[in-house]
Amino acid sequence: MSLAATVAGDPVEVSEVDAREALLRNAPQVAALPRPGTSEGRQLRRWLTQLLVTERLVAREAETLGVTVTASTPSLDQVLPDATARLEIGSIAAAALSDPLARALFAHVTRDVDVDDDTVADYERRNPGRFPVRDDLAAHLRGAARRRVFRLWLVSRIAALVWLAPGYEHPGDPRQPDNTHKH
Repeated sequence: MSLAATVAGDPVEVSEVDAREALLRNAPQVAALPRPGTSEGRQLRRWLTQLLVTERLVAREAETLGVTVTASTPSLDQVLPDATARLEIGSIAAAALSDPLARALFAHVTRDVDVDDDTVADYERRNPGRFPVRDDLAAHLRGAARRRVFRLWLVSRIAALVWLAPGYEHPGDPRQPDNTHKH
């Protein structure tokens, strides 16, 4: 057994990354993917590994916290209403949130997150006319606050429970050789 990662000690095998990559490479959009074995191809495999460990972590944390999908589980559009919301939460979390269980966990983790009237008024002062209806503005700010809380919670749980094998590091990790994000 060759490991790409572990989540709380449970293995994520390289064969799982291979299978996920094969699904992508057998899809009609294959021309948009980087060639296997290139720096970009290795980055894709790192991204897929991140998605696999996030999915595994979501399932584990949902079970631990007793979270299940119910009629009140938010829809994907409720959690990620637009491209900005997807960008602010990150591509891995956004992809994971396509699963209703991840959205149920999102609702559980962020259930107490709200914004106060001062925050809404401050935003309104700094962005006059952006939201004609104050309730829409409050909902927008609440959604952003919830996504921020969930993203930080997810990052902390990954840091605590995930081990990544060499070659399967986060694509943005500056220590891995294929990282191209330079400042």
